[in-house]
Amino acid sequence: MNGPEILRLVDAISRDKNVDSEVVFEGIEQAILSAALKHYGEDRAVAITIDRKTGEPAVSVDGAPLPGDELGELLGRIATQTAKQVMIQKIREAERDSLFDEFNDMRSQMVTGAITRVDQGAASVNIGKIEALLPKSEQIPGETYKVGERVRCIVLEVRKSGTRIKVILSRTHPDLVRRLFEVEIPEVAERVIAVRSLAREAGYRSKVAVSCFDNSIDAVGACVGVRGSRIKTIVDELGGERIDIVRWNDNLQVLIPNALQPAETEDVILCPMLGRVIVLVREDQLSLAIGKRGQNVRLGSKLVGWDIEVMTREELDEQLDRSVQAFSVVPHVVEELAEMLVSQGFFSFADLSVIEPDQLQELSGLTEEQCDEIVEYADKESLREEQEEDRRKAIEKAAKAAEAQAAALDRMTGRSLGPGGEELEKPEKSAKGGRSSGKSEPAVAEAAAAEAASGETAAVSEESSPADESEAVEENSAVAGTADAEKDAEGSADLESPAVGAEVPEGAGDDPEQKPSTNESVGSVA
Repeated sequence: MNGPEILRLVDAISRDKNVDSEVVFEGIEQAILSAALKHYGEDRAVAITIDRKTGEPAVSVDGAPLPGDELGELLGRIATQTAKQVMIQKIREAERDSLFDEFNDMRSQMVTGAITRVDQGAASVNIGKIEALLPKSEQIPGETYKVGERVRCIVLEVRKSGTRIKVILSRTHPDLVRRLFEVEIPEVAERVIAVRSLAREAGYRSKVAVSCFDNSIDAVGACVGVRGSRIKTIVDELGGERIDIVRWNDNLQVLIPNALQPAETEDVILCPMLGRVIVLVREDQLSLAIGKRGQNVRLGSKLVGWDIEVMTREELDEQLDRSVQAFSVVPHVVEELAEMLVSQGFFSFADLSVIEPDQLQELSGLTEEQCDEIVEYADKESLREEQEEDRRKAIEKAAKAAEAQAAALDRMTGRSLGPGGEELEKPEKSAKGGRSSGKSEPAVAEAAAAEAASGETAAVSEESSPADESEAVEENSAVAGTADAEKDAEGSADLESPAVGAEVPEGAGDDPEQKPSTNESVGSVA
């Protein structure tokens, strides 16, 4: 291999693998060095350099230059395979480093690729030079992917894995919303409108705060588009995720109410020492400001970078009174100091335990030892309250588990348990396996109607005496009872036609007062 051949090889590999030519030269030098050491021995001092302009190699062994013919024999006859393996390894490493640098610079940038396969929820995405991974944890909840489907993702992480690199993609990262704004809204791409802050709960809701450098342009309206055309494209890309666009303002008194929209606020109280904001709202706006499962206030807190607490004015007054009363028992804390601490947003012992002693000393004018004692007391009380809360949650969890176990046992055994765990009695069933006696009136009426149709009850008239009517009832009861006895003896069980005799109380024929109820049943069916 002469100089021109080496130059052509370097140029071809550099262009084909997108690696620097210097890396290829170093790979060839390393390959020739490995071949020479294998030929002359590892204990020999071998040095090699390749002229970057002519491509001619120069080799020395123990300080003596190697003649050209011997070098050609070395390269051509002995170490071709060794040199090839070393060059391939070196070029692969260079290619990996080049791809790593390329995709590492693309972190937080949006890429578009096609789904190549889905395995156990994780999707492989072809993004051009490499096949990236979209893990299940980085997918929008509820989304499913098909092979060949094109998706937009954010490059979340790039790492080396042996001779290859691994690119992790994400569709849940907030930067995906930011990049979609840049693609779908020209004013954002042209830097006329800026996305100042963004908070997201992927698949459910996002809040985006925007501002405009041109006062003649409505930043919110430009992002929404005519009849919501622009924002609808972004919402569709995110699988129907709701997006709130709010107007940015450097004044927190203005920004925080904007961040809690659509709720209306009454007042905003800043507590800088704790990074907390108390937002007062009307009673009818409280649930709207908090949002479903606290989502609205949680996203608002992320958007502005402050911890937002939403309450009514009455709740704030009650909280102030409770906090002042609780702090009054702390050593060295008088009522005036307790009120001052509460006015700064310290509502609980947990809040008071994080204050720095020098800050407390500046506020209270107490000595350093007294401030240390106050903070130590608050820390102990905070720990005690936390332990009590953990115990309360454990009791609630155990109670729910017991209820679930009782419900499961009830389903297995068919029992009904009352609120206190006592077993409830079930309605008694008839001897024939039919419904309970309280629901057998239709069966009695049906049997009586059948008797009336056959003419057996036709003898009952206005001229009949109560005694005759009683005898008729006794006779019918006796006949029905005999029929039931015969059926029981044969082992038959007629579930669809319960016996009349089983439903008539004993001695009904002797009681004339039961006659009207029997006639009433017959009349209702007729």
